[in-house]
Amino acid sequence: MPITQGAGHHRRSRAALAAPLALALVAAVPVVPAHAQSGDGAKEPAAGRGQAVTVLRAARTCFANSVQIFGVLVPRDEVPVMPPRDGLKVVDVLVDAGDQVTAGQTLATLRDPNGGATPLTAPAAGVISASTALIGMTTSLRSDPLFKIIAGGAFDMVGQATAEDMLKLKADQAATVRVAGAGDISGKVRQVAATVEPNTQLGRVTIALDASKRLLANAAASATVKMSESCGLSVPLTAVLYSDGATIVQVVRNERVETRQVTVGLLAGGQVEIRSGIKEGDVVVARSGAALREGDFVRAVTTGQASPNDSQK
Repeated sequence: MPITQGAGHHRRSRAALAAPLALALVAAVPVVPAHAQSGDGAKEPAAGRGQAVTVLRAARTCFANSVQIFGVLVPRDEVPVMPPRDGLKVVDVLVDAGDQVTAGQTLATLRDPNGGATPLTAPAAGVISASTALIGMTTSLRSDPLFKIIAGGAFDMVGQATAEDMLKLKADQAATVRVAGAGDISGKVRQVAATVEPNTQLGRVTIALDASKRLLANAAASATVKMSESCGLSVPLTAVLYSDGATIVQVVRNERVETRQVTVGLLAGGQVEIRSGIKEGDVVVARSGAALREGDFVRAVTTGQASPNDSQK
């Protein structure tokens, strides 16, 4: 019987020792974080798993501080050609509308009741803008002129500008005028009205055009008057996001999104001037949006303006 009691006693002793030993072994095993067990340590998600975003590099561009004016072409000086008196008969018409004429050139031949011929000549060189002369008609001083001549072929663009823009304009400022069907023509501001229309708050601006090209009256035109030029960094307008009263641009650095508050300047051709907040060469998200947040891991897809490794810098 003593042997039986001794065996039971030893079994209870071994059981009593096994429990603390098991706890000690468990405590000795290091706890490995879930991301370390994956073999990646504390690194970002595997390449290619981040959201793809199109990026480009912030580059320098020059922006023109300019005023845009829209209007139409009108003859600067249109000279009427009237018959010398009533009762003359038109026996010959030598020019048509659109013809270039010189001063003193015969435009038509008139005949009096006695059969004497009287030439009707151009009082100035230019372009015939209109003609009512017909062979066989009898002249009247109360009728429209037989011809109209655009003196020197000179045209003005007459347009309207806002009250704010009119304060920037003054005579002799250089302008580039784009005319429908004729391309770009140089010109200069000739006159700026002293008032604006009360309802529209627009005022009349007249721009003299270079007469080297043949132009058409009433053709649509737009003028750009350049005030000054500012050269600095630029990004597409789509890269700029307005949020909570702040203007921001999203930049990719070390494969993560960084939000930069910026100060914007001039706007031209879909590009916006960035005066502060980013530097030249920064890799910018081409189309910012609320879907991207500070610290998001992304996969940069470059345009022709940035290299594939730029987002790692």
